[in-house]
Amino acid sequence: MRGAFLSGMAELAELDPRIVFLTGDLGFMAVEPFAMRFPDRFINVGVAEQNMVGVATGLAEAGFIPFVYSIVPFAALRPYEFIRNGPVVHRLPVRIVGIGTGFEYSHNGVSHYGLEDAGIMRLQPDLTVVAPADKDQARNALMATWSLPGPVYYRLGKDDRTVVPGLHGRYRPGRAEVIREGGDLLFVVMGSVAVEVAAAAELLAARGVESTVMVVAGFNPAPVDDLLHALARFPIVLTVEAHYAVGGIGSLVSEVVADHGLGSRVVRCGVERTPDGVTGSQDYLYERHGLSRLSLANRALIESGVRSVVMIAS
Repeated sequence: MRGAFLSGMAELAELDPRIVFLTGDLGFMAVEPFAMRFPDRFINVGVAEQNMVGVATGLAEAGFIPFVYSIVPFAALRPYEFIRNGPVVHRLPVRIVGIGTGFEYSHNGVSHYGLEDAGIMRLQPDLTVVAPADKDQARNALMATWSLPGPVYYRLGKDDRTVVPGLHGRYRPGRAEVIREGGDLLFVVMGSVAVEVAAAAELLAARGVESTVMVVAGFNPAPVDDLLHALARFPIVLTVEAHYAVGGIGSLVSEVVADHGLGSRVVRCGVERTPDGVTGSQDYLYERHGLSRLSLANRALIESGVRSVVMIAS
């Protein structure tokens, strides 16, 4: 979705000269089209992410719409105080672009994993958080949010090929998108791991268990009304995210259940322990942390109490 997002941003920059792009010495073989097209609006600040956000805050104060770009932990975690004290407190239109959600930078190790960014960013009430599930939704989300008056955090994956079946790129701020209907259990998912959830739902359907799958693509605003409508229909909901199980979509759904006195039981499927030094492909790490399609399908069978169905094997 990174390529689709950057392509859309270049199109917007043709229309609006206020758009500028800052990178922390990252994004090579991805950001060059913008840099070559708008050299006077492209700034490589070097490996200085805190300063990058500070520069962007000043540019926003001067009337520009700056996009700052880095890998998720360097875009969201390293300059977090600067994000809070700059664009958030002053309600300025800085756009923070974090690339590589979950385990996408798998072989680079834990320093490059994006497992806590949605949780910390959604804590700031005036920071819009956008977490698309695929490239088409990323582009549409950009088009719907780039001109907001306040700050935005974009949580983007690198994959520009895979699309989530049934999503068709739909994005509406503060709304959730249902990509599959079924009456047995509910999945609520955030981010590109939605592909695994859609596949898990197919595995379950082959064994007679029909699932509703709801994609949530952001916070602040959160799709509370859509969640309330869905949760009222199901006694159990499985939340899924390539993120720590605390802080992200699992926490949002739990908050909605608690705040409105619902009877739904929430099963949070996310990363439940700090990753160790073992690395591998994203698929390997999904399997290791219970986020693969097989793991999710079997977790759904266990948690939903469907004992008559044989467990699904690879």
